[in-house]
Order: sequence, then structure tokens, then C-alpha cells
Amino acid sequence: MPQTTTTFAISDLAREFGITPRTIRFWEDQGILAPEREGSKRVFTRRDRARLKMALRGKRLGLSLAEIKDLIGMYASTEDETPQLLECLRVMSKRREALEQQREDIEAMLAEISLFEQQCRQELVRRETP
Repeated sequence: MPQTTTTFAISDLAREFGITPRTIRFWEDQGILAPEREGSKRVFTRRDRARLKMALRGKRLGLSLAEIKDLIGMYASTEDETPQLLECLRVMSKRREALEQQREDIEAMLAEISLFEQQCRQELVRRETP
């Protein structure tokens, strides 16, 4: 029995991932996706779908385009995924550190805002007292 390959139209992927076809074309322009063509129609494979899913996950995690391309590109090169997993852990650790620093910076700014608000309220009270 012949095996059929599952393919997807750009509209199928756009609907599934809640993105626009333009976004998919962007990832194609960046070399993340390489759909086949049937005339002017793009035909995406399961591999393209998986790569798009990884790219969107990387974007949500705040990875740069270069980091996303590197991580996705590593999976095409070998069957032993150990180096890819180690690199993924390294990238995630670096991203975690950046996010933790951002959280500290935000907490410091919020404390500064609270202090300034308190000073403003005290000045308003002082002005109301005869």
C-alpha cells in the first residue's frame, strides 16, 4: 500500500497556529521553512510544520532570529540529538538569566515609582494643611 505524505497549505498552518500567512512567508524568507511548490501554491510538509512550531516557540521565549535558526538548523544535521539538547539548555539558561535580570530591574523601578508616589501624596497632604 503506498504511503501518503501529509501536506499543508499556508492557510492550514496559519489557522492552526493562529498567525497570518504573511508571518509564515516571513519564516520562509528567513530560511526556516522551505515549502515545495505546486505552481504558485506553497505546499508545506510535516517537517515544515515542526520547524514552524519550533520557530514560534523560540519567538515566544524571546530568542533572537539567529538563535532560532541555529537551534532549528542543528536538528537537520544529525541523528544524535545530544549536542542539540545541550545547546538548547545553554540557550535557555542564557535566556533565563536575562529574564531574571529584567525582573530585578522591573522590581527596582516599581519600588522607585512607589517611593515617588508616596512623596507626591505627602506633598499634597502638606499643601492641604493650613
